[in-house]
Amino acid sequence: MKEREKLKSRLGFILISAGCAIGIGNVWKFPYIAGKGGGGAFVLCYLIFLVILGLPVMTMEFAVGRASQKSPVKAYQALEKPGQKWHIHGYITVIGCYLLMMFYTTVSGWMLHYFYLTATGKFAGLDADQVGGVFNEMLSQPLVMAFWMIVVVAIGIFVCSRGLQNGLEKITKVMMIALLAIMVVLAINSVTMDGAAEGLKFYLVPDFGRMKELGIGYTIVTAMNQAFFTLSLGIGAMAIFGSYIGKERSLLGESANIAVLDTFVAIVSGLIIFPACFTFGVSPTSGPSLIFITLPNIFNHIPLGRLWGSLFFIFMTFAAFSTVLAVFENIISCGMELTGWSRKKSSLVNLIAIILLSLPCVLGYNVWSWDGFSIFGGAVLDLEDFLVSNILLPLGSLVYLLFCTSRYGWGWKNFKAEANTGKGFKMQEWMRVYLSYILPLMILFIFGYGIYDKFFA
Repeated sequence: MKEREKLKSRLGFILISAGCAIGIGNVWKFPYIAGKGGGGAFVLCYLIFLVILGLPVMTMEFAVGRASQKSPVKAYQALEKPGQKWHIHGYITVIGCYLLMMFYTTVSGWMLHYFYLTATGKFAGLDADQVGGVFNEMLSQPLVMAFWMIVVVAIGIFVCSRGLQNGLEKITKVMMIALLAIMVVLAINSVTMDGAAEGLKFYLVPDFGRMKELGIGYTIVTAMNQAFFTLSLGIGAMAIFGSYIGKERSLLGESANIAVLDTFVAIVSGLIIFPACFTFGVSPTSGPSLIFITLPNIFNHIPLGRLWGSLFFIFMTFAAFSTVLAVFENIISCGMELTGWSRKKSSLVNLIAIILLSLPCVLGYNVWSWDGFSIFGGAVLDLEDFLVSNILLPLGSLVYLLFCTSRYGWGWKNFKAEANTGKGFKMQEWMRVYLSYILPLMILFIFGYGIYDKFFA
């Protein structure tokens, strides 16, 4: 039997896993909801939930991967008892990864397109309405969106086809270090702007009045949701990297390192956005309008705006691309284990499959636009995002959790032994009651609230 590939270094594992967790949500969602939810008050709630919700589930995903030495599609089969059916979730994780890439590749293409537009000076001289028009024009052009989506898929598959160490690890290390460096440069530039003090106060100083205005319960639930969804848990995206590392470090400690990097990116994104918005008297928005309308307008008005705008969209491209590469690795690895194909063959088949699967998202803004999608947000992308974020991530996390804590699964004893192997933070025996009985209820609440919020609120 061919020996399983391994990552070359601990730094590679941390940066790839953090890259998988760090995505566009860190930038276009976190700062906005933090500002709206009371600044530092929201951030505090978020950090608490990150520790009590995100870290345990991430540790479990890593443990299942490392103990099984398999990709997520086969991991349960290596650990479950004869006759058990946990492995069905293994197949669902692969579906989840494909579904995520069906829209994430398109959004990553948007970032590349906007880098090209900014770097070539296409926004120069446009007023606010015209900048907004550029985004709508892009959405109405299926060929432009398809071109950039195919570029993203082709580069991502090519990197992964070169192997774990020579492709994914080498490229992700460079990309993630560049991403962090660009963020720091952008943040320093932002905090030197005239309105920086006001923007930073709004963002970071706890304001319980604003929190109350929004609703304390609502703010806490929003913080819980953001802490849960930020780490991309539940579809095996992390489990695969657990299978590529040795036993030198305990898994709770490694999960903490990844969560710290993810949080750093989310918080520094706010340091880039709020000073700029307050300097130019622009209300910080959430989602695509922040990235593709609000910020390009600001870059149009600041000295060296073309440079800062180009740097920002390179940072956004890296943030999106780090997730794409990590999930592609998962998909390619699962393909290899299910079929016995070589890495090159699995890469080639998935190159074609992911391009075809991504086309509905591209066409959902123009050729296939339909009013029936309005309940999800308006487009095919919103339906795909709903299925991943509101169904597969919470329910998948619940399956990992029950598998690792229940005697009908892998069991607490086996999980704890695997998680605690190596140097670093350890899972403690007293955590068992919380992880077995309280955390599953919290995840069920997140799932139920997501459904209620989408259809009944």
